[in-house]
Amino acid sequence: MVVGCAQVFVSLLGQIGVVTCQSCPDYSSYSKTRHEPFSSGRYALSSARPPPLCRTFNSSALESLLSSVGDTIADPDLRRLFENTYPNTLDTAIKWHGFSSSNPDSEELTFIITGDINAMWLRDSANQLQSYLPLLSPSPDFNSLASLFRGAINLQARYLLTSPYCNSFQPPPESNLPPSPNPAADNDIVFPEYDPNKVFECKYELDSLASFLQLSTNYHEATHDSSFFSKFHWAKAAKTVLETAKNMTTPTLDPDTNRPLVPQPYTFTRKTTRSTETLANDGIGHPAAAGTGLVRSAFRPSDDSTTYQFLIPSNMLLCVYLASASLIAREINETSLADEMMAFSTPLRKAIQTHGIVSIPGDGENGTGERVYAYEVDGFGGYLLQDDANLPSLLSAAWFGYVSPFDPVYIGTRRRILSARNPYYSKGEVVGGVGSAHTGPGRVWPMSLVVRILTSEDDDEIKGALGELLGSTDGLGLVHESVDGWDAARWTREWFSWANGLFGGMILDLGRRKGGILGGSFQG
Repeated sequence: MVVGCAQVFVSLLGQIGVVTCQSCPDYSSYSKTRHEPFSSGRYALSSARPPPLCRTFNSSALESLLSSVGDTIADPDLRRLFENTYPNTLDTAIKWHGFSSSNPDSEELTFIITGDINAMWLRDSANQLQSYLPLLSPSPDFNSLASLFRGAINLQARYLLTSPYCNSFQPPPESNLPPSPNPAADNDIVFPEYDPNKVFECKYELDSLASFLQLSTNYHEATHDSSFFSKFHWAKAAKTVLETAKNMTTPTLDPDTNRPLVPQPYTFTRKTTRSTETLANDGIGHPAAAGTGLVRSAFRPSDDSTTYQFLIPSNMLLCVYLASASLIAREINETSLADEMMAFSTPLRKAIQTHGIVSIPGDGENGTGERVYAYEVDGFGGYLLQDDANLPSLLSAAWFGYVSPFDPVYIGTRRRILSARNPYYSKGEVVGGVGSAHTGPGRVWPMSLVVRILTSEDDDEIKGALGELLGSTDGLGLVHESVDGWDAARWTREWFSWANGLFGGMILDLGRRKGGILGGSFQG
């Protein structure tokens, strides 16, 4: 794949010209190799941004921010890592930005790839844009950052109305980009069925539904542009999110007969050698109890199948953003929708607090027992004590606003997550943090260290995590998906746009909360 050159000129000038695609590097290859000038610190980090004319979206506000924040970062390696990572989505992942064929003069669309996979995930794209909220301001201009947000919301709405149980999608027809093959999905048996020319993968993930509401809230709170949400298909898509979530409160078993309910609203079976790529019980998954008030999720944010289908972090995210998005619905006079969203969000919080908190005997600081959030529960009394680095996670619950970082249950949960009591926590000579079943034990996801920093007020904890992040890039100057805790040269995904943007956003957050840390050195 060639990154961007033709799209650069569509985005910036409204026409194609000047630079040929042949002159722009394939960023997947480009990001695997080191490029001068190197940073002057101990890690000599590569310069990883593509040439300016090959960037997929250019923003003068972004360049100004990079310069001003860079001036506050004393450590040369940390400064380089920020300069490489924060613009990564705008530099490389805005694959297409244009208009809908239905409303060719007004309905913007934005197709955002994850990086090395040429498809648009609802969750990833929402988080990729979230990094640029500090730059977002109201603007009707098609070449503005606000237009990118509006285009992503519009395209996500289309996707949800097409296939609400799916998580990852193909380019829109208006882009003239070909659908990407997904060999892993060739033998999928999925209900409801989907069109592979529109859908890249159809793993039902509750966080995907919540991410649409999250992106909508992000845009609304930054711009106060309520009128946008009444123009096209937002209200209908929000209703679809709510209806789909309600459908997935359906239990597996009839509470009266204890026999499986037929049909289930969603089933998934894949021919695979990995148990996390399919669902047990012929696609139904592990049984989920009736009457909990929680919403099922067949897959995690990692795209791995759940063990128990009541995935607590995803329920938390939905709870938060149903409430915030209800304010949008109310402002555009969708009063009944707003009422329904709140009527679902409020008892959902109660359900999380009732079923998602478990007591661990003898696990407190003084051996007296401790109450913590479980990662997954089934409503029958089964629960899974772990966390996964992918967001939403239990660790991130304080960051996205479900719980206070000073809440005793969250504090106990966080302490457990960041220790050997979490089966997916590893501490190696290079880096320590939370990993994922997606990449296996012993591999740390730098994303988890970023979230650790975002949820900490402890200067020493923050400095330690920053130092490990700097040593985890293999000199390439980009945040990878996962890194071997003992060997930084063993990593996965050279081009993972979301994680890079999250790191950059974390640096901006530190600048507001802990500016003195950015003035320190990590060369020791």
